[in-house]
Amino acid sequence: MAVVRDIMAPFDLLQPSTAAEAQRLLARYGADAWVLAGGMDSFDWLKDRIKKPAVVVDLSGVTELRGIRPWNGGLEIGAMTTLAEVANHPGVQKNFSLLADAVRHVASPQIRNQATLGGNVSQDVRCWYYRAGWPCYRAAGETCFADTPVGRNREHAIFGADRCVAVHPSDSAPALIALGAQFVLRTASGERVIEAEDYFVGPNREITRINLLQPGDLLASIRIPSDFAGARFYFEKVRDRNVWDFPLLNVASAMRVSGGVIQSVRLAVNAAAPTPLRLRRVEAAVAGKPPDASTGAMAGELAVQGAVPLQFNAFKIPLMRNLVKRAIGGVEKAVWA
Repeated sequence: MAVVRDIMAPFDLLQPSTAAEAQRLLARYGADAWVLAGGMDSFDWLKDRIKKPAVVVDLSGVTELRGIRPWNGGLEIGAMTTLAEVANHPGVQKNFSLLADAVRHVASPQIRNQATLGGNVSQDVRCWYYRAGWPCYRAAGETCFADTPVGRNREHAIFGADRCVAVHPSDSAPALIALGAQFVLRTASGERVIEAEDYFVGPNREITRINLLQPGDLLASIRIPSDFAGARFYFEKVRDRNVWDFPLLNVASAMRVSGGVIQSVRLAVNAAAPTPLRLRRVEAAVAGKPPDASTGAMAGELAVQGAVPLQFNAFKIPLMRNLVKRAIGGVEKAVWA
């Protein structure tokens, strides 16, 4: 449905070499500036001439925003670190393999070599109508073209819809939420550290935004605490194609098991709601129970309570039920053709 135009609209390309310089440029140009990380999301917008910023601030030369380093027993990952670097890092593989598994499911190897962790969690929604420039609610219009009896809404939300029914497409986001990660923002008033699940903004709060970043703000790094280092992890993604595609649904869990019962767990799904969704009710319900098929079945049923399907995505309800069941119950991942 997206209409590809001939050339990008003109803009000034600015290439700072430090985070401080990048912040000054972003503060100077405000809403007229576009932040370019790996470019995987940005170039779609720019090529289709849907977004026409006056200035593009390219962060590829800001080396301080890249790299993976120890932090308080865990790890700190620069927002400009590529997904391939995250997936292949020994410390991530050893202690936080959930994140390595999640980012390996993103797109293709070529894209993972360019895409960044900060860009993956900050990418915009993938609704056909919004991406093609239709004047929907998210684009400051007065309707949702997907939420109609004939709208293309197979990939859209079964939870949390409020005028906009588009879902967040990140694979790394639910893994970071399950790991209890923190996002470090650099703002005009100083550094701000927030929980991963609080970074995302749903349409019930502000429909034209997807995260907390204001003009002039910068996502600098992501910190992963040691709480779930080496825990029992589960990640599964269901998509139409095994390479490149965005999730129809994904699930991530981090679990501590002792004495045959679940001592603590964090569980999140994505592509079910406008923002990544942490399943707190399920977490509370399974605590103290064995991580077996019975507990998994109970968790799956609880997870989908309150789901409201659209015209063409009712399949997401049993799909989410089964993903959560496997994440909690310890069942082997299904093989998807």
